[in-house]
Amino acid sequence: MVCPQCGAQIPDGSVFCPSCGASVSAGQQQSYPFADNKQPGFNSQPNYGQQPNYGQPPAPYGAAPQTPVTADRSLAAYILLSIVTCGIYGLWFFYRLVKDVNTMCTGDGESTPGLAAFILLSILTCGFYAFYWYYKVGNRLAANAPRYGLSFQENGTSVLLWCIVGYITCGIGNYVAMYFIIKNTNALATAYNARLYAR
Repeated sequence: MVCPQCGAQIPDGSVFCPSCGASVSAGQQQSYPFADNKQPGFNSQPNYGQQPNYGQPPAPYGAAPQTPVTADRSLAAYILLSIVTCGIYGLWFFYRLVKDVNTMCTGDGESTPGLAAFILLSILTCGFYAFYWYYKVGNRLAANAPRYGLSFQENGTSVLLWCIVGYITCGIGNYVAMYFIIKNTNALATAYNARLYAR
């Protein structure tokens, strides 16, 4: 199988190209809402022999420049600053985490709901939505890892199991689940920023 973006040979059935990170599901070239042949700077042809563009076409003229994402989140800082600020830092931390996950995983066909949806749906479902949210984010990070040349042992199932254990261990399991989310997000963010600066 050949990547439609950079022309590299990739294993059959791959979702992302290991060379450039482009989506290659079903042998289709990934489409972007702003990318068409009329946009300046966008080349719909494979870029053989050129520097890979890591699965994203150049931004059209007038578009907001892409910025790096946070790659140094810490569970200890999250817990401590949430306590010191009576939970305000925890809300800001959650908001930024979701924003960065959606930025790094752009083009995978999914979108992680933000803080307002998380709070509202968790209240309406007596907390069950929070489990679902952690499960989906864990799976999304694991699914997007190959496009950055990474592989995570923890996925949505392991994160969900730690959330469930949290009820038995007075909430400790929830912190373990958050640790896995933070660790994997930091790894993706480091790779994302490296590709952004390599352009």
